[in-house]
Amino acid sequence: MDTHPTSRPAARRVIVVGYPNSALLDIACVTETLITANTLGADPPYDVRLAGLGGRPIACSGGFELTPHIPLEHVVGAVDTLLICGGYGHERAAEDERFVGHLRRAAREARRVASVCTGASVLAATGLLDGRRATTHWAYARQLAADRPAVTVDAAPLFIRDGRISTSAGVTAALDLTLSFIEEDHGPDLARHTARGLVTYLQRPGNQAQVSMFVAAPPPEHPLVRRATAYVTGNLDADLSTPALAREVGIGARHLTRLFHAQLGTSPGRHVRVARTEAAARLLVSTRLPLSAIARRCGFGTTETLRLAFADLYACSPSAYRRSAGDPDGPPVSAAATPSGTM
Repeated sequence: MDTHPTSRPAARRVIVVGYPNSALLDIACVTETLITANTLGADPPYDVRLAGLGGRPIACSGGFELTPHIPLEHVVGAVDTLLICGGYGHERAAEDERFVGHLRRAAREARRVASVCTGASVLAATGLLDGRRATTHWAYARQLAADRPAVTVDAAPLFIRDGRISTSAGVTAALDLTLSFIEEDHGPDLARHTARGLVTYLQRPGNQAQVSMFVAAPPPEHPLVRRATAYVTGNLDADLSTPALAREVGIGARHLTRLFHAQLGTSPGRHVRVARTEAAARLLVSTRLPLSAIARRCGFGTTETLRLAFADLYACSPSAYRRSAGDPDGPPVSAAATPSGTM
C-alpha cells in the first residue's frame, strides 16, 4: 500500500500587470473572478498577483492606489496567465520601452497572454499581436488599427482568442474573458458557479457584439428615422420591408433608404435584420422558448432564416449561442410572458 501523500498540482500563477492611470475595474474584474473561482473549489487554485514597474503603487483612475505584490522586473519563470489591464494611461505605458520590454520578456514564459480593454495597445507594443486578430474597447479600435497596421483589429466582439493570445473589449468584458479561462481550465460547471457567485450574466460568448443597436447611441436626430426605428423595435414580427416601413412613416421607400444611410450608415433592411437578430439573441439566453417560437416572435418566420441571420451577425448558430451564453438551469419563460416584439 502506497503511504506517500498524493501530490497536489501547483497553483496556476496569474500575473495582472498595471501601470499609472490604470482602470481599477479592469483589474478587479479579473482578480475578483479568479478569487471567486478559488473559493468555489478551483483545483488547482489561481495564485493571483498584481505587478507594476518597480513595485511602485499603481495610481488608478479616480485617485485610488493599488500596491503591487511584485515588481514587474521580478516576474521570472513560468507563468500560467499574464494579463495587461487597460486604462487612460495605456498610451504612455505603450511608449515606455522599459515597461514594454519587461512585458515582452515575461510573455515568453507565459502559457497564456491577454489584455483587457485598452491594454491591447500596450500588448500590441510588444509585437505579440502582429499578424493576429485582436479587439479592444470600441471607442479606441480605430486608433489601435491606425497605430498598429500589423494587427487585424475587430471592434465587434467582446473578446478574441487567437492561439495563446487573447484580447477583450472594454472594462467588464474582462469578466467574460476571465470566465472563459475558468471554463477552459476547470470546466463549464465551475465557470457557471463563479458567474452565479458574482451575480453576473452567465458568460456571454466572445463573438457577442460589444455594442447593441438598442443601447449603442441616442435615437436618430431625424424625426422620421426615429419613428421608423421605434416602430421596428416595437413590432419585430410585423411586415418590416422597406416599402411597408416607408408607408408607416408616410414617405417613399427610396427617401427612407436615403435617410437611413445618412442617419445610421445602413439600409432599412439591414437595420431590421440586426434588430431582429439581437432580439432573438436576448430571448435565446433569457428564455427556454424553442427556436421556432423565437423565430416567429422576432419576425424571421422560419428557423432557417434565423440561423442564417445568426451566422451573419454572430458567426455561430442560435443553438451554439444559447449553449455558450445561456443558463440551462434558469427559469423557463412562457411564450405569453413577453409581448411580441418587445425587449
